[in-house]
Amino acid sequence: MLKLAKALRLSRKSRLAFVGAGGKSSALFIAARQLDPPVLLTATTHLALAEATRADRWIIAQSPQDVRREGLGHAHVILYTRAEDGAGRTLGVSDATLDEIRRYADELNCPLLIEADGSRRLPLKAPAAYEPAIPAFCNEAVVVAGLSGLGKPLDHAWVHRPERFAELSGLRLGEAVSLEALAQVLAHPLGGLKNIPSQAKRRLLLNQADTPELQAQASLLAQRLSPHYAAIVAAHLDQRPDMEKPLPEGENGGEVFAVYEKIAGIILAAGGSSRFGQPKLLLPWRGETIIRHVVQNALAAGLKPVVVVAGEQTPEIRRELADLEIVLVCNPDWEEGQSTSVRVGLQALGEDVGGAAFLLGDQPQIPPRLAQSLIEAHAVSLAPIIAPLVIGQRGNPVLFDRCTFDDLMTLRGDVGGRSLFSKYPTEWVLWHDPSVLLDIDTPEDYARLLADFE
Repeated sequence: MLKLAKALRLSRKSRLAFVGAGGKSSALFIAARQLDPPVLLTATTHLALAEATRADRWIIAQSPQDVRREGLGHAHVILYTRAEDGAGRTLGVSDATLDEIRRYADELNCPLLIEADGSRRLPLKAPAAYEPAIPAFCNEAVVVAGLSGLGKPLDHAWVHRPERFAELSGLRLGEAVSLEALAQVLAHPLGGLKNIPSQAKRRLLLNQADTPELQAQASLLAQRLSPHYAAIVAAHLDQRPDMEKPLPEGENGGEVFAVYEKIAGIILAAGGSSRFGQPKLLLPWRGETIIRHVVQNALAAGLKPVVVVAGEQTPEIRRELADLEIVLVCNPDWEEGQSTSVRVGLQALGEDVGGAAFLLGDQPQIPPRLAQSLIEAHAVSLAPIIAPLVIGQRGNPVLFDRCTFDDLMTLRGDVGGRSLFSKYPTEWVLWHDPSVLLDIDTPEDYARLLADFE
């Protein structure tokens, strides 16, 4: 089962703020329990006393000097707050104390997770003028929203600060909260995106997706909001009455249903066609060139961005694909082998992609649905490598999670990602059409392709 910490791609370098509503504190503690110890937690806002007792060590840090005074011992989850406010809550730490906690996390090389606003335990909210209080040093932010608020009245029973939510969404008070209205608030610079530092990677956690209908709503929201967030996670986190206690060993604390991330397509089109005897990617097939078919199939599958790595034929391929939404890069070292094209393709990607599917420029017969099947499998598992299995053989394309990118960048010579299959576990997607195995290496292969798809 996919854990929340993995779905959010947390690491020892994470300096992460949780904001929003609908399970923010649960997400904070569940993710912390799934990371290797120690994990430092704190809050820049009020935190309920019942939440504070979920930590292994709860340290009252009234000043920066209190951060290291007591030591950590062998505790897994360590929480820093100020003292109680007399209303059953703790106060958020001061800026100076927060900076000291960050320095301590840097020295320990451990994660720092921060709760940065409040929501009164309601599923949805809109931020006030003074929140969220996200530290400028945060490199990640997770916006949380509870899907149980969908279809409910826009009022104080379901939405924290409903008047502000109404202003951002265009709804009237009392109207049902629609998917469109929620999407608008989550994408609004004064709503879900408010005060997130420019360098922070933004992720959205759609919690309370505990029915098939709400999971379908989460998928629709992911389609609308993907331009605004690096990842959108659909989950149902455990919020039982006894969750103030630490999670039992091996318990996940809920279920992650899907992680929607951008998956790039990298089309390897820099080969010299030595076995074929002439350039082959611009040959006609079904009314268009081979390379154009490959690119259109990648776009139709939802791969984004689509990067075409060309070599000797770069000018001709550029003209052929000029009207398509792609990134064309030239590999000047294409003669040194396929690994050079793999590296050039990866270098063209941004930090916001969750993986990349590698396609061959001479396989126009591979349907968009095959790449979509790989993307769907990756959303459920975040497996390092996902590949089609066709009558017992590995087929193309192959999807590599971003956790493999460093290894792919070390490849040398005329090898592709197949050398990583022995290092990482592979998830196989069964595919029953053997025609996808055909490569156009010789004129005879091209003739067979023309005959098979007339």
